[in-house]
Amino acid sequence: MKEQIKSLLFGLLGKDPEAVVVSFASGPREQVRRMVEETKRMIPRRRHFVVGGDVQVEGVTAIAVEELRRYRIGMAAVYFDGDAAYAGLRWKAWTMAPRKILAFNANLESHHLQLGTWLASWLFWRGVPLDRIYLRPGWLGFLTDDRTEVPDDAVAIPGRPARRGRRRVGVLTPFSPYPLSHGGAVRLFALLREMAEEFDVYLFAFREGEKLEDLQPLTEFCTQIAMVSKPRYREPRWASLLPPEVCEYESGPMRELLRRDRKQNHLDLFQVEFTQLARYEGDVLVEHDVTYDLYAQLHRQRGTAGSWWDLWRWKRFETAAVKRYERVVTMSEKDASMLGVPQARVIPNGVDLARFRPSSERHGCRLLFIGSFRHFPNVMAYRFVMEEVWPRLKRAMPEITMTVVAGPDPLVHYPAARSEEGMELRGFVADVRPLYEEANIVLVPTLVSAGTNVKVLEAMAMERAIVSTTSGCGGIPVRDGVDVLIADGAEAFAQAILRLASDYSLRRALAREARKLVEERFDWGKLGRMQRELLAEIVPDRIEVRTGTLMDVGRVREIQLEALPGSRWDPDNYLQHEFYVGLYDGEIAGFLVARKTAPDEREILNVAVSAQYRRLGIGERMLRKLIASGEPGEVFLEVRLSNHEAQRVYERTGFQYAGIRKNYYEEPNEDAVIMKIASGGAA
Repeated sequence: MKEQIKSLLFGLLGKDPEAVVVSFASGPREQVRRMVEETKRMIPRRRHFVVGGDVQVEGVTAIAVEELRRYRIGMAAVYFDGDAAYAGLRWKAWTMAPRKILAFNANLESHHLQLGTWLASWLFWRGVPLDRIYLRPGWLGFLTDDRTEVPDDAVAIPGRPARRGRRRVGVLTPFSPYPLSHGGAVRLFALLREMAEEFDVYLFAFREGEKLEDLQPLTEFCTQIAMVSKPRYREPRWASLLPPEVCEYESGPMRELLRRDRKQNHLDLFQVEFTQLARYEGDVLVEHDVTYDLYAQLHRQRGTAGSWWDLWRWKRFETAAVKRYERVVTMSEKDASMLGVPQARVIPNGVDLARFRPSSERHGCRLLFIGSFRHFPNVMAYRFVMEEVWPRLKRAMPEITMTVVAGPDPLVHYPAARSEEGMELRGFVADVRPLYEEANIVLVPTLVSAGTNVKVLEAMAMERAIVSTTSGCGGIPVRDGVDVLIADGAEAFAQAILRLASDYSLRRALAREARKLVEERFDWGKLGRMQRELLAEIVPDRIEVRTGTLMDVGRVREIQLEALPGSRWDPDNYLQHEFYVGLYDGEIAGFLVARKTAPDEREILNVAVSAQYRRLGIGERMLRKLIASGEPGEVFLEVRLSNHEAQRVYERTGFQYAGIRKNYYEEPNEDAVIMKIASGGAA
């Protein structure tokens, strides 16, 4: 009788009495397809329809909105990701089944939107992940058991031995700079290696599941690597006066590790990487971007209370933080000017020119976009390309292809990402050079950005033509139409790509000019010297190397008698040759003398360091001074076959084995190892 009454009532209303499930295609096709499949799995015994979009799932019927009026909707699955393009379809779902909305987010988590759970429903609709909806601020912690977890699992990995007399610098980072999975890691790895030329480097980093054995490359130039696992922050993003990204890295165990190691290892200065770690304090703060600039761009786009709150917190925190540091490093003059502090120094991002070398472009039209999805502006850029640019390109040039390199775990950071016909999505790629070699055009479609983009510099070094938005190449002094093509907006961006795709001569001209620019301004070797000079401003070098004078000969004679009693060279004659003395705290501690034996050849006659000043790096510094001076050519030296310690010093400086000179030394008689190096480089 009940079923008969129901049939009669719904018949009078012109509706089918059987409740149906309707999925609204209010998002990217692949995400909607997965949502429809999940809904069908959850509610298997009902008829299923899908409205809008080109989505095909077995057992699900496509239907127009108008036709739904004759059905009774038992559940309406709706995809929510904030994309305004689907606002109309979502509104249709609300008006047709206001109490039956089963909302899905980008992670394909679902939540039944109901008035009885209005706050949770509103937060889910606003894009808050399901596992964060019921979080409570710390001051309401008694309402939940899901609280922030701070691991206490400090681990230290020994690296290169410390060298007596070297200045010691500690560096704190929010992640391990190896593997080189994104631009921040590339910069850190390169500049840590450059610092190690003159400093003992102690690295402190937050750990996020890395295997310790994978960090081996860092031990080649770091004296120690100390790590603590990143906290699991479990408070609402809106709930703190500090930016939530700062709270995510608040760790008592890391503070204790820093306090202990800075004291035990007698660190001379401390450098903090990234603004979110600025509360740990030190001497140098590296602003990889002006973070409040990034949030200002987002607020201009969104104009919401939430975007204003993020901007206000970041600007308040960052402007105060930079004032507490003796030096602040920025990536560009624009960033330094924006911060407005006199202690700002610009050390831009760079590229390894020896590793990223040009190669001939292959025939075809292959696009390349590299951007780790760990950094949310790269997700925005990916969506811009896939939803607005890519369809235009495929219509105009069906044969075009694209590779997207999204870094580690791209689906964790943006579950809607997918490969499709002509486009391949990749995760972390250890060596991106083969991808640059295969590409014809590199895309930099960044919509919001701060700092400078390492991937732009790599593409320029590889001599590949680039199409970029204005923000994508921010901080790099490129010229539109000379080094790159700059285009903002989907139509302009697509047209710039199509223009380059059909004009080989323009691609080559842009690529060659781009390579010239990075050679002049962005080599890591040059930037490394800037980094070392910055640190030396804070902790002056105790070692100095200068040209020897007549006043130095007496002290040099003493050192020679002590270290080289059998030397056949008279110090009175050293002023006729290339003559250097090494000083430690102003006292002469060693000397080096070399003579020219041919127009492009020099020979080291003597090099010695007083016993009380050995193992301080003085000998290496004098050798580097000699190598960097004079015209290009070769420098030779002889060393006793048994003097392995001296040979290791020469090898560290770059000298290589060149041969054996039999019975060269007397008292005792011994063979000499001949070593050589190309000279005329940088000190």
